[in-house]
Amino acid sequence: MGTVKLPFYARLAFILISFILTVFILEQARDIFIPLVFALLISILLYPLARFFEHRLRLGRSFSAILAILLFLLAAFGFFYFLSIQIASFAGDMPNMRVRFQHTYHDIHHWISYKLHINAAQQDDYINRSASSIAESAAHSVSSLFLSLSNILLLTVFVFIFTFFILFHRRMLINFTINLFSDEHEQKVREVIRETKSMMNSYVLGLLLEMIIMSIANSALLMILGVPYGLLLGVLAAVLNIIPYLGIYTATGLIVFFTFANSSLDLALLAGAGMLVLHMIDSNILMPRIVGARVKMNPFITVIAVILGEFIWGIPGMFLFIPIIGIVKLICERVEGMEAWAMLIGVDETVKKPKRKLKQPEAIDVPEAIEKTNEEIPEADDKD
Repeated sequence: MGTVKLPFYARLAFILISFILTVFILEQARDIFIPLVFALLISILLYPLARFFEHRLRLGRSFSAILAILLFLLAAFGFFYFLSIQIASFAGDMPNMRVRFQHTYHDIHHWISYKLHINAAQQDDYINRSASSIAESAAHSVSSLFLSLSNILLLTVFVFIFTFFILFHRRMLINFTINLFSDEHEQKVREVIRETKSMMNSYVLGLLLEMIIMSIANSALLMILGVPYGLLLGVLAAVLNIIPYLGIYTATGLIVFFTFANSSLDLALLAGAGMLVLHMIDSNILMPRIVGARVKMNPFITVIAVILGEFIWGIPGMFLFIPIIGIVKLICERVEGMEAWAMLIGVDETVKKPKRKLKQPEAIDVPEAIEKTNEEIPEADDKD
């Protein structure tokens, strides 16, 4: 029996239903999928190290996976220890910041009274009513924050448990994925697995490299300008820069706020402008060369992926949905009838003009050419 080709409206309806069901499942099972995707990224990053321990040092597969995860945790602990030292030093200047905010508050208080003709009593009444509502919401926020921290800690434990099992059962998982499809598609499935591993590994390593470069650049700029706690703010901006298009503006706002709290408004605005300049250099030079070269997604789809990830999985989704959409692109490139979706996700390739072909010389009949040449050359006179 031949395949039945459905009309366009029926295919569109199936696509929309499939999309809605996928979003619903991802949202409802976020506590499973978020640590799974994080574990997949970490396991692909640690795979060369675990393979080195397993084949070169002749360690067992389980011990190799555990040792690779422990080294990763040690590096992460060193990074957070550095941040904690900087934050502790920053917290020591909180009384000075409080005095600074009090002076700023009185200046704004006086400006409103002078310009808008709102007396101090009205301003204080409005601030007190706002403070009471903020206090009520803060009480709920503290309890929700405690639950969120415990949830994050639990998810982190599951991330590394999943990472261990992915590294330990990697061959079984690859064979399972291949056997899901018929033998005629085995080559395509292997290509998708290989390119997915390469893309995700390059994506994570590219993000780490970009974060290191931007940490150095941000910290150097802020320290040259004389911004207090320039090292901490520069590293924080580089970490937030992992979230595309949104993280850098959040970091810039924090830098302007804390610089103004510890210094002058002019320096705060100058630091904010310098961060935006560095962001333009990063987004137009570093990001396309280091990260975008492997994912190959256009900025429009990247922004949609970030927004969709935040809608479904929150802040983790803003980071995870970029490689997920990259995997979808790799699959669409090899599935018949879905090439258009891969074109929509991918970048605009420059169409190369075909090279001009040189005009081939016409074929020459050799005997005829010789005969014609003999006719053109006059015969020499015989001489005795």
